[in-house]
Amino acid sequence: MVVLNKIYTKTGDAGETALGNGARVAKHALRVTAYGTVDETNAALGLARLHSDGEMDARLAAIQNDLFDLGADLCRPDMEKDAEAEYPPLRMSEAQVKRLESEIDAMNADLAPLRSFILPGGTPLAAHLHQCRTVARRAERLTVELATVEAVNTAAVTYLNRLSDWFFVASRVVNDNGAGDVLWVPGANR
Repeated sequence: MVVLNKIYTKTGDAGETALGNGARVAKHALRVTAYGTVDETNAALGLARLHSDGEMDARLAAIQNDLFDLGADLCRPDMEKDAEAEYPPLRMSEAQVKRLESEIDAMNADLAPLRSFILPGGTPLAAHLHQCRTVARRAERLTVELATVEAVNTAAVTYLNRLSDWFFVASRVVNDNGAGDVLWVPGANR
């Protein structure tokens, strides 16, 4: 259980922060930047949810929870020491990836194939989901970069890759199943 009875601790005043294993690192460390961008994705998703309801909102809520799981995973280095940890570290799972894939397939089944790239826009929810998609892609790039220098759970990287696809397909669904998509017209303003 998390207990937050004091919000500021002053331990980060010198530009360092603690990782999930207690190690202190610079606030600009790549690992911190990666999980910070996952948090940014979650904040963008919170704004998107202001325009959602019903089943779509329930799916977005599940993703918000997953993003906290993902942040917990990324803030905990030393995966090889998970068995020695005081408590089992939270790691992203293949089941979370499979859930996204299943939802993508179900949403995409009713959409017409694309014949053009889509410009972010349409309904307010679709526009926000496109914002979520781009922030999730940035989180993915940073996490992939982190994986070149430190161990990263492969399910975390895969989840981020599927998540941006999920946001793309969901944006089409909330744009009247693609009827309200804003299509790119190459060279339209030459």
